[in-house]
Amino acid sequence: MLDRLDAPSPEFARLMPGFTRHRIDTGGAVINCVTAGSGPALLLIHGNPLTLVSWHKVAPALARDFTVVAMDLRGYGDSSKPNGGDDHAAYTFRAMGEDAFAVMEALGHDRFAVAGHDRGARVGFRMALDRPERVTHLCALDIVPTHHVLNNITLGWAQESYHWFFMAQKAPFPENLIGADLDYYMRYKLNKKGVGLEIFTADAMAEYIRCATREQIHSVCEDYRATITLDLAMDTADFGRRRIECPVLVLWGSNSHCGRHFRPIEAWREWADDVTGEAIPTGHYPAEHRPDLVEPALRALLARSSAPERALAGVGAP
Repeated sequence: MLDRLDAPSPEFARLMPGFTRHRIDTGGAVINCVTAGSGPALLLIHGNPLTLVSWHKVAPALARDFTVVAMDLRGYGDSSKPNGGDDHAAYTFRAMGEDAFAVMEALGHDRFAVAGHDRGARVGFRMALDRPERVTHLCALDIVPTHHVLNNITLGWAQESYHWFFMAQKAPFPENLIGADLDYYMRYKLNKKGVGLEIFTADAMAEYIRCATREQIHSVCEDYRATITLDLAMDTADFGRRRIECPVLVLWGSNSHCGRHFRPIEAWREWADDVTGEAIPTGHYPAEHRPDLVEPALRALLARSSAPERALAGVGAP
């Protein structure tokens, strides 16, 4: 079911000019998303603790040549916050990926590219692995695959990424501590390594803080609980047995936890053959810090033919 919302707030209109808001019932959640443009379809998926407006500096420009869809993950932003269940299964990357497939199907897109940041890139990873016939290209911003992260933990990474294991603690321990001062938590969380909050516009920051309710914090904790249990188990079962077939672009911040503690290209080549990418001079939020670098890199990726497209055209792989 697709409902169109015709009256965005002034703040939203400033962040995402020309985009139309929708709410789509996927069966497992009600997903808030926006659409604009025409041409090949591109799905944009945000990370934690963000919402779909984290793409506001690149999405309008991309919509000049692509049909751009940006969504709030279940549990985040203005999407619904379903119960995670005793095993947190409702917040696995597979469950979130199924939402994304349902959203794109409701909007009329059978095959499409995916660009994800942080948690959104982990959702994109699972989507490309589970349904390779539907994902034409994958861009991952500032992550390495979950299986690689959790099997290569270092002291430096653990110090910077404490929240992976703090938020995964049994409810309501992390929820109660974070909820004691949500505004402070959000500003501290977004100020990675003291890079500064000035990379976020006032409207975007207001949106992130507006959405940082106790309900969302619980959903985010459920996301991390699922990550170190069910998601890791899925990845372990697939490691060495299934591979991502589409072209993969990896962009990471030279001043981010990803850039400091991992070799991203090597980590992604454990899962895919067609991997390109580079470090760019940002922290953990490339699309808001350096949209001038992210947008052209995405365009270059989308200009490439995927393996299924080459096969259909009778062209061998390069």
